[in-house]
Amino acid sequence: MKKKEEEKQKNVKKGRRIEKSEKVKKDSKEWKEQKTEDKKHDTGKMETEVEKDLNETAPSAPEQRVVAVLKERGLTMTTVESCTGGMIAAAVTSVAGSSSVFHQGYVTYCDEAKHEMAGVRKKTLRKYTAVSRQTAKEMAAGGARAAKADCCISVTGYAGPPSGKPGEEVGLVYIGCAFRGKVKVKECHFSGTRGEVREQAKQKALKMLAVRLEHQG
Repeated sequence: MKKKEEEKQKNVKKGRRIEKSEKVKKDSKEWKEQKTEDKKHDTGKMETEVEKDLNETAPSAPEQRVVAVLKERGLTMTTVESCTGGMIAAAVTSVAGSSSVFHQGYVTYCDEAKHEMAGVRKKTLRKYTAVSRQTAKEMAAGGARAAKADCCISVTGYAGPPSGKPGEEVGLVYIGCAFRGKVKVKECHFSGTRGEVREQAKQKALKMLAVRLEHQG
């Protein structure tokens, strides 16, 4: 009887140890998940505040901010544009002295151009289409590589008018931002006319690059 009682107590203690270990693991996992969420939230908050600052200080010219930061840091940029058709490059080069930071840009309006000029894989274009997160990412990375630039903005999307095809939502635009080998892509949903969608995409892309340069460089 005594032996059975001792064995029972050992099992109880063992069970408590396992339970405690599982709780520690669970708490650790929850803590890590919360930290990840907090980090995401903080980054989003930071970007929102910077964009607000850009709107208040230079509502129509984020390109001036971009050129100024690039000059200050001795960096260069390029662009790979589809639906904006060179609007971002035009905005950047409208700033006096931009030639020291912007050497060339690419307008890749068709799939062949995206492949030949920016190195977007044909497999990516077939599987995900030209308007996709994956294509925007490869456009940004490939543009930076081709131009030997420190950073690259890519834009691909549907500016309108409606095509009538499923999944081709007017206003859906993917903006890629490559900086020193790392690429971030933002999915955007704009509204308005074709011209308005293109203008919003241009402004968003420049602000996205400004945020990246000022806070993640």
